[in-house]
Amino acid sequence: MNIGLIGKKIGMTRIFTDNGDSLPVTVLEVSNNRVTQIKKVETDGYNAIQVTYGKQHANRLIKPIQGHFANAGVEAGRVIKEFRVNPEELNEFKAGMRLGLGMFHVGQIVDVTSKSIGKGFSGTIKRHNFSSNRASHGNSKSHNVPGSIGMAQDPGRVFPGKKMSGRLGGEKCTIQNLEILRIDVDRELIHVKGAVPGAKESIVLLRTGIKSKARVK
Repeated sequence: MNIGLIGKKIGMTRIFTDNGDSLPVTVLEVSNNRVTQIKKVETDGYNAIQVTYGKQHANRLIKPIQGHFANAGVEAGRVIKEFRVNPEELNEFKAGMRLGLGMFHVGQIVDVTSKSIGKGFSGTIKRHNFSSNRASHGNSKSHNVPGSIGMAQDPGRVFPGKKMSGRLGGEKCTIQNLEILRIDVDRELIHVKGAVPGAKESIVLLRTGIKSKARVK
């Protein structure tokens, strides 16, 4: 099953193992995920589960979206995502039901998708991890510059896609193969080992790792 949960990034902390090791973790809050629609091949052309997360004032939504939540019998959400599923798995879900943390367990490998932190307009050194020029011995005002970008008379132009200065961050990215170290069922929190893209309070998408392998505990 490829279905996951929508949540938000609370922040980072650390937990200690029985051996005294300190492990960095990112806390994800994945509460109140509601199914808003069941999509089937006969009606929509594909099989998927539509899920919403968060709370939103209904008067801030356009009328079609308000009616969409009303037909499902759920509270208006902040964000809507879809998860592709197999046809035989559609019968396990229905509109209006809540998705819990039961689909994940401690030690599971997951993939987390979010929008990275925007860093504004950046130069080539920071944006593409280039090496800077010499700091002395004849270098005059060209320390963190890209250097020559053109060519000779043939072809006499700069090829499209050249790595140059531009906007850095603020893009959708996925971190794969992160391990779940702790699940707080009461507060609906998941502690994932390592860093997760995005700023605090940003929306994240938590799924089963597509490259994960069974681990023998």
